[in-house]
Amino acid sequence: MRTQEHAYLDLLRDVRDNGESKDDRTGTGTRSVFGRQIRFDLSSGEFPALTTKRLYFDTCKRELLWFLSGDRNLEALARQNVHIWDSWPYRHYVEATEGRQVSPEETSTPEWRNGMKAFVGRIATDHAFAEQWGDLGPVYGYQWRHWPDGKGGEIDQIQRAVDTIKTNPASRRNIVSAWNAADIDEMAVAGLPPCHTMFQFNVRGDRLDCQLYQRSADMFLGVPFNIASYALLLCMMAHVTELKPGEFIHTFGDAHIYNNHITQVDEQLSREPLPLPGLWLNPEVNNIFEFAPDDIKLVDYQHYPSIKAPVAV
Repeated sequence: MRTQEHAYLDLLRDVRDNGESKDDRTGTGTRSVFGRQIRFDLSSGEFPALTTKRLYFDTCKRELLWFLSGDRNLEALARQNVHIWDSWPYRHYVEATEGRQVSPEETSTPEWRNGMKAFVGRIATDHAFAEQWGDLGPVYGYQWRHWPDGKGGEIDQIQRAVDTIKTNPASRRNIVSAWNAADIDEMAVAGLPPCHTMFQFNVRGDRLDCQLYQRSADMFLGVPFNIASYALLLCMMAHVTELKPGEFIHTFGDAHIYNNHITQVDEQLSREPLPLPGLWLNPEVNNIFEFAPDDIKLVDYQHYPSIKAPVAV
């Protein structure tokens, strides 16, 4: 029986079977396709946390709450034991302090992992060190909450999106962008230029839709998190604007599988999806910026075991 998870699995299979060989920034190499779209109907009550491998939802929701805070430093994530962003500031630290380039091969060694663990531990416990080496640049959440207005001030795009949903639901301009061309080089020093670059909200009767454009998509490691993160954001935005979640539409530019993820992809595609979970949001929260991790929970999440794969840095 087909489930909503098959939308992701079909695209994963498409990239594996039909992707063209392509070089990439990390030197790992990929199979890549360009221009795809998948959809998830959240009005069904199902939440798209993939079941064919374990999705670490606690990490996912904490990262999203960090985005919504507008922060740009690794420190808050390190203190919560969230390690999605560790690789890039650690690479920057090694290259800056040792005066050399880090090779892709080095990032898969035990020495690299041990060094990164010590680095992140210090970020979590030494505020001065975190201020010096934990800054990722003006990445996602910073752009969402602190976009420069060109007049010396800032635009809080998330608050503006909430206000627009409430006061002008017919608007076709309700867009949040993370792709600030003036800041891309700064983001690339110790962080990563936005892969999920912009999203748009649409009010349809009593339902709220969201469409995401993702310029670059790591189909095996990154996209399951991206799906869950933006589906969660849509549900949270609908919750605080007194609407119901509608569709999450995920549009891709370059969708790729890294060459060293093919075996893992084969294993995932051999698994038959389980029923999708539900989502619980604390009904007492009515401000998008006041959600805490305990206010967000998956309900009846069944899943296969996790499948490990290296991160391409």
